[in-house]
Amino acid sequence: MFTVATWNINSIRLRAGLVARLLTEQAPDILCLQECKSPVDKMPLQLFHDMGYRWSVVRGQRGYNGVAILSRLPIADAGDRDHARLGHARHVAARLGNGVTIHNFYVPAGGDVPDRAVNEKFGQKLDYLTDMRDAFRADPPARSILVGDLNIAPREDDVWSHRQLLKIVSHTPVEVAHLTDVMDAGGWVDITRQDIPAGPLFSWWSYRNREWDLSDRGRRLDHVWATRDIAAAGHASRILRPVRGWDGPSDHVPVLAAFDLPV
Repeated sequence: MFTVATWNINSIRLRAGLVARLLTEQAPDILCLQECKSPVDKMPLQLFHDMGYRWSVVRGQRGYNGVAILSRLPIADAGDRDHARLGHARHVAARLGNGVTIHNFYVPAGGDVPDRAVNEKFGQKLDYLTDMRDAFRADPPARSILVGDLNIAPREDDVWSHRQLLKIVSHTPVEVAHLTDVMDAGGWVDITRQDIPAGPLFSWWSYRNREWDLSDRGRRLDHVWATRDIAAAGHASRILRPVRGWDGPSDHVPVLAAFDLPV
C-alpha cells in the first residue's frame, strides 16, 4: 500500500517549512506539488531528501507554474507534456517500481472572464484541457494515477454555491464539460468522490476572504483520479482543511488517497 498527496503549494521556496511539516505530520509516500514558482536548481529538494524523500521528479519555471513529485519510494522520470504548447511547466510524470504511473498536473487557472473571445487565458485553459483529452484518447492510460490542481470544481457540491458560481471561472458549464471529456478519454475515476460520494468538499479558499473558515466559500479544485483498472484499490481519501489555517498558508490544502497496491 502507498499514499499519494497533492498540494498546490504556491511557492515551494516560500513554503518549504509547510511542506516539511506536512511530510512530518502526514508522511505520505508520494507528494505532488503544483505552482512551485521556482527553477529546479533553486528548489529546496535537499531538505526533503534529508527527510527521507530521496527521489524527486520535477519541472521548474522561474516565478510561475512548476510541478514536483517527491517520493519515499523509488520513482523514475516518465516525462512531461506541454499541452496547448504554452511552454509552461504544468505537467510531470513519474513511474513507480510496480509500473504505476503518476501524472501531476497544474491546469491553467483561466483568468477572470469565462469568454475566450475577450480573455486569452480562458482560451488557453480550454485548449489545455482539449489537448489533455486528445492525448489520453491517442494513448489510453493504464495503471495510472492523475493528481493535481485542475482548477475546476466539477460538481454542484464541489462549490459553496452552484447557482452563484455558474458564471465564475472554475465552475462554468463549458469548463466542467471539458474536464468531463478529459476524464472520459482516459477512463479516469474520481477517487475522492468514490470514497466521499456526497456532500460539500472544498480544497481551496480565497486569500481575499480573511474569514474563510467562517464563511466557508470554498471550491474543490484539487483532485486525485485513477484509471479504472486500479480505481478499486483507492481508498482513505482525505482533504486536510486545517492546513489552510497554518501560518503563511497556500490558498489550497492537501488532498490525499491511499492505494492498496504492492510496491
